[in-house]
Amino acid sequence: MTSLEGRSVEDGARPQVRRCAAGDETALALAGKATFLESYAGMIDGQAVIRHCEERQTAPYYAAALADPAQALWIAEMAPNAAPVGYLHLTGPDLPVETGPGDLEIKRIYLLSRFHGSGAGRALFEAAYRFGVEQGAARLLLGVYKGNEKALGFYARMGFETVGERSFDVGGAVYEDWVLARGLQGGLRS
Repeated sequence: MTSLEGRSVEDGARPQVRRCAAGDETALALAGKATFLESYAGMIDGQAVIRHCEERQTAPYYAAALADPAQALWIAEMAPNAAPVGYLHLTGPDLPVETGPGDLEIKRIYLLSRFHGSGAGRALFEAAYRFGVEQGAARLLLGVYKGNEKALGFYARMGFETVGERSFDVGGAVYEDWVLARGLQGGLRS
């Protein structure tokens, strides 16, 4: 049980998810660095993790993403001070599989492990799903490291299936990912 000011995640203390706007880039960069480090420390090369965070988890990177109408971001924050604990980043697809004009890529979806099981991961996914439906998208796609069993289990529960593979550069080290997809017809799974 994770304690949160006298409450536990199991007792209903849950991060709130909201759509990001200009000014959220620093919080996104912090959440990006913290969640990437926590997700991959001990799983992939440490220097590659550091370099990846220095290059791709920065406030300027997220400011540019927030300014781009082809991208959308959400943040998960813990009350009472809105501390960032996770986030979602949607873009047009840039994956080595056949994609269509109605496809969206979940570029990143991360949540600090302390909040796994709180419903916040599902809330981030539901934000992606709802946005995709609103945009008339056909599918959500994503790439996930083949060795990340926890994430693979989550995506399977959310209805994703393997549609391909890719090599992914993390700070100069190359890792193998599965490419997963999920259609947006038929509603959300419970």
